[in-house]
Amino acid sequence: MLKDLLRTADLSVMDVARVLGYADRSKDDPHGFRQALAGDTAVLYFNKPSTRTRLSLETAVARLGGVPIMVGPNDLQLGRGETIEDTAAVMSRYSRAITIRTFSDDDVRRFAETATVPVVNALTDKHHPCQSLADLQTLSQRFGALRDVVLTYVGDGNNVAHSLIEAAAIVGMTLRVATPEGYGPDADIVAAAQARAVRSGATIEITTDARAAAEGAHAIYTDTWVSMGDPDEERAARLAVFAPYQVNAALMACARPEAVFMHCLPGHREEEVTAEVVDGPQSVVFDQAENRLHTAVGVLYALLGGRLEGAASDLER
Repeated sequence: MLKDLLRTADLSVMDVARVLGYADRSKDDPHGFRQALAGDTAVLYFNKPSTRTRLSLETAVARLGGVPIMVGPNDLQLGRGETIEDTAAVMSRYSRAITIRTFSDDDVRRFAETATVPVVNALTDKHHPCQSLADLQTLSQRFGALRDVVLTYVGDGNNVAHSLIEAAAIVGMTLRVATPEGYGPDADIVAAAQARAVRSGATIEITTDARAAAEGAHAIYTDTWVSMGDPDEERAARLAVFAPYQVNAALMACARPEAVFMHCLPGHREEEVTAEVVDGPQSVVFDQAENRLHTAVGVLYALLGGRLEGAASDLER
């Protein structure tokens, strides 16, 4: 296992298998890891608002037996000129792990280069590795072997899409990403994932045709069309551009009868998804939300060097 988790592509297939194995064990035995951080702390630095990421990570640290120390930009000297490097060095002397939710991927990289304890990217502008691992656990629990799953992502080619692309390339899954022209995922991320997919047997398709992408899928996934802080005029423009990519009953009907609907939340009903779908029987959005906790336990436990007998996912079997 790597020292840090900065993006999903950092992981090997065995790393993913180990994390998912621990996550499944965490779901079955929520307090079975409580000695891993006993008497220790983990720092959670959040430069963005959060619900699932903050609560899942705080709870994960507690279930590992540790104390989470939650800090924001106004709690540290970073806003007064102290460097990221000095901050990371100090945090490393006080804690066993650091998680960061912020804007710039470069800031997380700088933290990790200096820190002597594991650093976890809890969301940046380009990546959301913790979410992708929870999504893999959700799909595995629902459909079994991930290499047999067809996942369709519809909407904005954002950080969630990037991490799903990287995850699919690792586990050998089929992923179809459908976005409006000009809103596709980062070309370099796609190219690197497609190169890795040759080795894993994954299929990664990028298209602008949502209906074609949804045909025969096991799961249809979307995310918000408008990011936090986007100006009103950009919001209006985005809603118009993305309207044909709404996940509704008609789009779900293109998928398999047993298909599920996925969303990382928060969801905006009647924008990227209709209430009928997100609140309907095919929705697994709250399973995904719960699995954010179990995979957070798995990630931290693995990065801290933990070993638990019998904790293996389908990827290792």
